[in-house]
Amino acid sequence: MSAMTRRSALGRVIRWSVLLLAVAAPVLHAEPLRIVPITSGDRVVVSFELANAYTDEVREAIASGLRTTFTYEVDLRMIVPTWVDRTIASSVVSISDQYDNLTRRHNLSRSVDGRVESIVTEDEATVRQWLTSVTRLQIVGTSKLEPNRDYYVRVSAAARPRSGSLIGWANAVTGQARFTFIP
Repeated sequence: MSAMTRRSALGRVIRWSVLLLAVAAPVLHAEPLRIVPITSGDRVVVSFELANAYTDEVREAIASGLRTTFTYEVDLRMIVPTWVDRTIASSVVSISDQYDNLTRRHNLSRSVDGRVESIVTEDEATVRQWLTSVTRLQIVGTSKLEPNRDYYVRVSAAARPRSGSLIGWANAVTGQARFTFIP
C-alpha cells in the first residue's frame, strides 16, 4: 500500500470518527443539570433542575431521618474574551428536608441568600420537586448588564449527606447556560 493510499484511508477514518463523535456527543454528554436563564422585564431570572438527583441513596437518607440538603451556587458571569470572565452576581440556594419518622411528614425549608420559606408535606413528589428544582430565581437587574454582550449562568450543585451521589457518579455537579443580553 502506498503512502498516499494510507493517508487517504487515515483521513477517512478521522472524518468518520469526528462525525460519529459529533452525532454521539449529545447522548454521551446528557446534561444532568438543566439551566434556563431568562431576562424578564428588568430582571434576570433563572430556572434549573437537577435531573435524576432524587436517587435511591437520597431516598434512603431521607427515610432514615437524616437531614438532607441540596445546595446550589448560582453565578451570573459576563464572557470577557482573552481575560477572566467577570462575575456580575451570585446567589446561594439551600434546600433541606428533615423527615419525621413518627408523623411521616417532610419538613422542607428553602433558603435563598438568607431568606427562608418552609412547608410541611407528606407527598414525596413535592419533596422531589423542592430538592431538585428551582424556578424563577431572581439573579440581578438588567441595568447591571451591558447590551449585546454574552453572559452565562453557572450552577454548582452539591448534596449532603455525601453517602450517596446526586446522579449516580458524582457528589457535586456543575452546569452552565449561555445567553446574549439584548435589551
